[in-house]
Amino acid sequence: MFDFIRKHNKLLMVGLLLLIIPGFGLFGIENVINLGNRSEAVAQVDGRDITRVEWDQAHEERARRLRESVPNLDARLLDSDEARYASLESLVRDRVLIAAAGQYRLHVSDQRLAQELMRDEVLASLRRADGSLDVEAYRQLLGRQGMTPEVFEARLRSDLTVRQVGEGVTGTSFVPAGLADVSMGALFERRQVSVQLFSAADRIDQVQLTDADIQTFYNDNSGLFQAPEQVDVEYLVLDAAALVDSVKLSEADIRAYYDQNAASLAGGEQRRARHILLTVGADAPAAEKDKVRKAAQGLLDQVRQDPSKFAELARVHSQDPGSAAQGGDLDFFSRGAMVKPFEDAVYALKKGDVSDLVESEFGFHIIQLTDIKVPPVPSFESMRASIEADLKKQQAQKMFAESAETFSNLVYEQADSLQAAADRLKLKIQTASAVTRKPGSDAGVLGNEKVLAAIFESDAIERKQNTKAIEIGAGRLVAARVIQHRPARTQALAEVRAQVTERLRSERAAERAREEGRKQLEAWKAGASADTMPAPVVISHTATQGLPVEILKAALSTPAQKVPAWAGVDLGARGYAVVRVDRLLPPDERNANVQLQVQQQYKQLLLNAESQALQESLKEQFKVKMLVPKPKPNSLPL
Repeated sequence: MFDFIRKHNKLLMVGLLLLIIPGFGLFGIENVINLGNRSEAVAQVDGRDITRVEWDQAHEERARRLRESVPNLDARLLDSDEARYASLESLVRDRVLIAAAGQYRLHVSDQRLAQELMRDEVLASLRRADGSLDVEAYRQLLGRQGMTPEVFEARLRSDLTVRQVGEGVTGTSFVPAGLADVSMGALFERRQVSVQLFSAADRIDQVQLTDADIQTFYNDNSGLFQAPEQVDVEYLVLDAAALVDSVKLSEADIRAYYDQNAASLAGGEQRRARHILLTVGADAPAAEKDKVRKAAQGLLDQVRQDPSKFAELARVHSQDPGSAAQGGDLDFFSRGAMVKPFEDAVYALKKGDVSDLVESEFGFHIIQLTDIKVPPVPSFESMRASIEADLKKQQAQKMFAESAETFSNLVYEQADSLQAAADRLKLKIQTASAVTRKPGSDAGVLGNEKVLAAIFESDAIERKQNTKAIEIGAGRLVAARVIQHRPARTQALAEVRAQVTERLRSERAAERAREEGRKQLEAWKAGASADTMPAPVVISHTATQGLPVEILKAALSTPAQKVPAWAGVDLGARGYAVVRVDRLLPPDERNANVQLQVQQQYKQLLLNAESQALQESLKEQFKVKMLVPKPKPNSLPL
């Protein structure tokens, strides 16, 4: 044994590398190093752990969907502790619903699944003129998303099953129209008001300032004119995605992959079966299980005596609501679509065979394999583009994995420069000036919270040393070095004189507007003629007439018994407003459609509240435990 190892040590080393390198590509250097920590439990649902690895994967998927739906979304929001914790809460909710669906033995029939697929607008575009689905186009569409039809349909079936948990509440909710009218009536109440504005902008030219005024304001408000701490940096990015374009593949490589994987590209063998299910809970007492097992054995004996009666027996005795009416028929399915004991039994049968009793979490099954289908292999031409893209991505991940350790070592070992890493890996050193702890949304990799934290560490600032290699996503490493540091400081008056002048003039103009407005309000209250006020307008919560929210709030909150009434509204830097509420008006009947929409919104609010209450009840029922602390509020970067 040891002689073999000594003689073939190079071969063994290559084999080990082939096993190790994909791990770096899939999980990243930092994650592989911390693999032990990533297996820790971060939450529990129904006594089952959710690991940090599962949390990370769920967050990556959630972040990917958000980036696709909101391309301009600030990446820092997705990297924040609050965003990660929200992903964990979402994962916990999903697990709770899955646990509930299992306990309630919910199931989605093939007919329901087919109906849902027919409603899909994307799939509808793949239908031919005769209404049949273009199966090849269907496979290609899902293939571009890394799925086979079987995997997609299994996921959809699972989603529909879980959805049934909430439908028991949302599907039975009822909101009387009278209740909605009372609750939402104020939203449609109308008021006739007159508004006189005293605008600060109209008075700004009347403000005269002296040098002493400007100096005094600057001295009293120097905190308003702070220049934030800034650094100029240089940085390197090792990006697996950027390596894709550098990968060159020969036609022979693409063809070889197709030849070796043609069967799996076709989607794998499908099997069709029918079953008889007698349900019993996994945690049921032994005596109850024995009783159900004996009943199932009796049915199995009848089936073995005459297999042609299987469908008839299933219609009468099967407790699977989704398939019993069809004689237990489950149609075609692939591996991964059924629970493991059921799947293992089906794939061990020959066509026409009947299984022994199969116990799953749902109870006891009797299974008959009725058909086997091997999908046709897609043509090389139809798969060529997707195979090439997949192979390039795999090669890029491999190149990244091979370069990541070198990148990390060089920026650490030669800490006073990024040049060595740039030269070795043929990367471009990039620079950025005036980087702050809270950069704009267009800051790119320098907007990442972990990168910013490393840049503003004392070693990076004082010793001008490279940061460590920081993983900012799957297949992306960043290292940076501070070139120059500028601490936060109060800007001199000469630098900000224009800003000081503008701010002071605005404040003085707003003060003048408030003084004039308050004086005029008192005069009108005392009985002075208000003929100069603008013509009245009719406002409501849904018809604002373009008025500022402060004015609307004052006008619509005036007690009905005090109308007509006067009110003064401080608009801050914009000035002041005097509002006269002349009279109340009934809701506009022309807004019947709007009222109906609001009633529907009110119903939706109630549904959301009921759904939330259901979630909290299920979390208590399935003993949810969050094992990591919730981040403090307001931790999202501004």
